[in-house]
Amino acid sequence: MDIGVDVGTTVTKAVAFDDHGRQVAEASRPTRLVRPGPGRFEHDTDEIVASVNEVIKELSGDVDLVAITGQGDGLWLVDDSGHPVRPAISWLDARSSSILGEWTESGVAEQVFRRSGNRMFPGASGPLLAAVLAEEPETLSRATTAAYCKDVVMQRLTGVRATDVSDASAPFLDPRTGEYDAEALATCGLTDWQHLLAPVGKPVGELQDDSLGLPQGTRVSSGPYDLPAAAIGAGVTEVGDALLTVGTTLACQVVTRDLPVDGEPAGLFLGTWTPGVWLRAMPAMVGTAALDQVLKLVGATTTQLQQLLTDSRPGANGVTVLPYLSEAGERAPFVDTNARGTFDGISLSTTQGDLLRATCEGIAYAARHCLDAAGWTGKVTVCGGGARSSEWTQILADVLNAPLHTTEASQVAARGAVIAAKRLEGEVGDEWIAETRQIDPDPARAAFYAEGYAHYLRRIEAARPRWADPAPTYRPTTSGPSAVSAARPTTSGVPA
Repeated sequence: MDIGVDVGTTVTKAVAFDDHGRQVAEASRPTRLVRPGPGRFEHDTDEIVASVNEVIKELSGDVDLVAITGQGDGLWLVDDSGHPVRPAISWLDARSSSILGEWTESGVAEQVFRRSGNRMFPGASGPLLAAVLAEEPETLSRATTAAYCKDVVMQRLTGVRATDVSDASAPFLDPRTGEYDAEALATCGLTDWQHLLAPVGKPVGELQDDSLGLPQGTRVSSGPYDLPAAAIGAGVTEVGDALLTVGTTLACQVVTRDLPVDGEPAGLFLGTWTPGVWLRAMPAMVGTAALDQVLKLVGATTTQLQQLLTDSRPGANGVTVLPYLSEAGERAPFVDTNARGTFDGISLSTTQGDLLRATCEGIAYAARHCLDAAGWTGKVTVCGGGARSSEWTQILADVLNAPLHTTEASQVAARGAVIAAKRLEGEVGDEWIAETRQIDPDPARAAFYAEGYAHYLRRIEAARPRWADPAPTYRPTTSGPSAVSAARPTTSGVPA
């Protein structure tokens, strides 16, 4: 059998497949997303590697291949043996927001986009490198590699130091040559740190020991990272076809053979393992993380979501949501580090279902915005945790006014990583492509949501000036009269 491993943001999963691509076993381990300060999100690198070891060991048996994929972006600084020199910085992190703001104002971000086709956001490796350089330069001096998640795991298992074209694409790879762009690095002031970027290829190695219950020498592959891997696993291969992943992020990808970099700087052009083919990706920061937060705020659970969505009719009784709840703002189909969520139209009659439906509708509008910007013209396949809700999937179909093809396989990224590795040694049969079922839009609701989408776009344009002028944030001092009075309650219980 073959094992595909998907190292996510909060869980690591391993899936075992037989020779015909059928899923025969699965193992998972939750992982921690550590928050050391406001807007900062990190991983314990050793803990992530240990989670991979555990899920592989649980599935160990007669294994021919271990294929690794995982979360993209972020900054995983490691030494020459793949061990961390500091905690890994997540793609969710916002510490580089001020640097990216300066790069945007000065034109640096646009210059990099024109060369690489990738619009940087706070959690991308480029601005994060600059942030670490500014805050803790000695850390960079101790590092050998500014790695990506899956590549750290690969190095620890096999000793191979490398990355693949999908992770390397953002933000310094020249998509035309497949080499790092020295001018893009220089534009960001990072020329002296180019040596930290791993060689680009199709990383394959051999397991160095038998501690995982697999024979030493078992073949191990790394890549593509989870977005392109999911496209492979879902069978999204034709130009114009799209994959919509409703996960922690709302990852929208469209297959293309063109590399236009003269439009608005937004999104990513991700290299694939097929020459001349790219994925135009709009990985929005909105997604199930936003829905989870609203569920928490209204005191509901995911098991109640289906019924609560059903209880509220299309349009959520006038409640509308801009679902930009990430502390890093938004990165696709526009970049605004100050973007924040808003709820409008709330009244005394607003219900839990209205708030949740408005959130799901807002995320669906964001999906259409991203797919339109990415050049979607063909079939849409949907996957991810959000796709398990039939009511939410119907909302997506109605908002897009297009049939949605939902994958029957639960772990398409892990499947895609295995397919990519197997293709290096020969053809893979069609039985490996995940089967789908079709969800058709309702014409009346689609017409209603067309008006709602136009309203959504107008609300974004109205909100952007407000995002540029955020409300002040109160931060009490640790001493002095003002701190004492701020903490002292009045007789009514309201702080003075």
